Amino acid sequence: MSAPPRSPVTADQLRPGDPYELSEGRLVECLPTGRRGGRSNLVGGEVLDTDPAVEAAGVDVGVSPRPEMLRAPDIAVGNIPDEPGWATEAPPLAVEYADTGQDEAELQRKIEELLAAGTRWVWVVRLQGTRRVEVHEAAPGRPAPAQAQAAHPPPLVARGVARARPPQRQPARVAYAGETLEAPGVLRNAVAVEALYDRSAAHEATLRNLLQRKGYDGLDAVLDEGRKQGRAAGLRAGLRAGLRAAVRDVCELLGIALSPERDAALDAMDEAALGALREHLKRDRRWP
Repeated sequence: MSAPPRSPVTADQLRPGDPYELSEGRLVECLPTGRRGGRSNLVGGEVLDTDPAVEAAGVDVGVSPRPEMLRAPDIAVGNIPDEPGWATEAPPLAVEYADTGQDEAELQRKIEELLAAGTRWVWVVRLQGTRRVEVHEAAPGRPAPAQAQAAHPPPLVARGVARARPPQRQPARVAYAGETLEAPGVLRNAVAVEALYDRSAAHEATLRNLLQRKGYDGLDAVLDEGRKQGRAAGLRAGLRAGLRAAVRDVCELLGIALSPERDAALDAMDEAALGALREHLKRDRRWP
């Protein structure tokens, strides 16, 4: 877009890559993310995307359930088809990263609009000061998005009239490092607060998620399975060694010479072949 259109603006006037969101037809400029926010955004998205219950997640996905709204959460979980264009349904879980210079008033408007559009949880990861996550949850008994819009239509921006909306959320709660976050029906696993910004914690959670996607409860389950397979392999190896020794003993008793070729053949045989060879030697008293 060479120049921003005049307000009020609708989502179809913007293209992917344009540095704007829309709030009730008003352009909201979106600036690049800083270093700290970019690192945290990447690892947090990895944790949420790999959760076994998650079918789709995205970064900076434009959400436009109505023409005058276009919001792009830092991370959106759910309701993201693998198609071009804006998402038309709000994600059930959205994550925002807030750092130095955050426009708090605009952030609160964004949270309110996402919850009004159908998002169930908005997690705001605070990177400045003591790291923490604010959990904003939709108000209980909130009407479906379409019903809410019919009962409380959006403000008339063109006329400069702003109609008050009823509260869309419960009072926010704050979680700190050492605590966990849950999103029932969206995520299978609770998420450690620090996994949303700390690389090591995120990698640990991602590994757990990937193992669960393969049918393991976690790394300990993989190690247990390996030990079981190792024991089984050890028993099979011990059985083969015993059978080879028995065949050599029978050959020695029968005076059957074991050439290098025959010895190599014994080493290559599995348990069934060694057992069959032993029975043949006992019965026919000669090498087959």
